[in-house]
Amino acid sequence: MNKDEILAKSRAENRNKDVYEQEVLKQASQSAVVVQMVLATIFFVTQIFAGGGTNWGLWAIVLSANMTINWMKYIKLHRKFELALAIVYTMLVSVMSGYHIYDIIVSATII
Repeated sequence: MNKDEILAKSRAENRNKDVYEQEVLKQASQSAVVVQMVLATIFFVTQIFAGGGTNWGLWAIVLSANMTINWMKYIKLHRKFELALAIVYTMLVSVMSGYHIYDIIVSATII
């Protein structure tokens, strides 16, 4: 295989995307999830101490990013570890969403 064939094969595998750019996007995605979790923690704790109860919907939204990332990784890479994480995150998001919706219904003044 000559140099041109190797480059053509590499471009086909990467779909003409820059490998460095892919790595930067990966790191940016990981950083974004960490920032979401830090902000959610600050908001969650502040709301509890201010007497506003707990907002499980906030955590459902934050964890849904991890859930989505792990489902996509499992679909593309077929690794059991990502499947396990995706299932755990899906269960957490479902439970927290359920609690949030329940709290909204119970505290609703219309019903």
